[in-house]
Amino acid sequence: MRRFLIVLAVIAVLLGVAAYALSAADIPRATLEAKYATPPSQFVVLPDGARVHYRIRGAATAPALVLLHGSNASLFTWEPWSKNLSDRFRVVSLDLPGHGLTGAVPNHDYTTKGMAIFVAEFTDKIGLHKFALAGNSMGGGVAARFAEMYPDRVTALILVDAGGMPGKMGDRIPLAFQLLRMPWLQAVMAHANPRPLAREGLNKAIVRKSVLTEQMIDLYTDMALLEGTREATFERFNQMEDYGYVKAHVRALKMPVLILWGQEDHLIPVETAHTWKAALPGSKLVVYPATGHIPMEEVADQSAADVRAFLSTYGTAQ
Repeated sequence: MRRFLIVLAVIAVLLGVAAYALSAADIPRATLEAKYATPPSQFVVLPDGARVHYRIRGAATAPALVLLHGSNASLFTWEPWSKNLSDRFRVVSLDLPGHGLTGAVPNHDYTTKGMAIFVAEFTDKIGLHKFALAGNSMGGGVAARFAEMYPDRVTALILVDAGGMPGKMGDRIPLAFQLLRMPWLQAVMAHANPRPLAREGLNKAIVRKSVLTEQMIDLYTDMALLEGTREATFERFNQMEDYGYVKAHVRALKMPVLILWGQEDHLIPVETAHTWKAALPGSKLVVYPATGHIPMEEVADQSAADVRAFLSTYGTAQ
């Protein structure tokens, strides 16, 4: 045991030295908003003071589709869908608490339940009461939780390599996720440059490497460095989650459900897609070959076409 503790101490010191050498300061909000909050970006302040970054494309009278991104991502992951589908739908994307240009929120609630309530308050604020809802990864778990908590508000549910359903862990978990689950390392990570971790994580998540660009890595790095976001991320990973809620309530979902998945997702394996399918009788499953964790970017046109066909079939009346 003593030898083990010494090894841990040595590792911690080495990581500390490396983090100091590769440190990066927070970036002021005004700097990042000037760079990224270009049209059609908007902001709205919720009753508790949270300031939400969001984008809307499409006619105000069109059926609405709300998009929820994954862990450590932002609304920009949905840009291909947003641009593709806005001729037929009113497409709304937003940065969830602790992410993107929304960043840290006053209530410090970064749980799945807290984010579902956040989505409810945001959509209320912009006057959107009934809509189709899609979520990727962590955002898929939030979308499912929202649909279970507010079933009358969701016309259709789209789960894209979605979290929220307990299942087999992937075999290529990004190093950032592994480190964030070690609270004793967070003091080191609070000053480390997230760029190498962003590159490593995206490389594991994406199979079709043509979409993995330096611009994408810049985006993920910048958003991680927004002032207050690193602290919010540590809080999120430290907060207790009710991992059984979605599974316990999933059979209560009665709206049409589309499940989209990358065959080669090594973060949330495709086996989980079949778990969702079995739990949701009548749902439709589409699996994309040679595709990883973010089909909306890796096979943007094909996945958007599948969403268009699904929503056109089942309708998304507001």
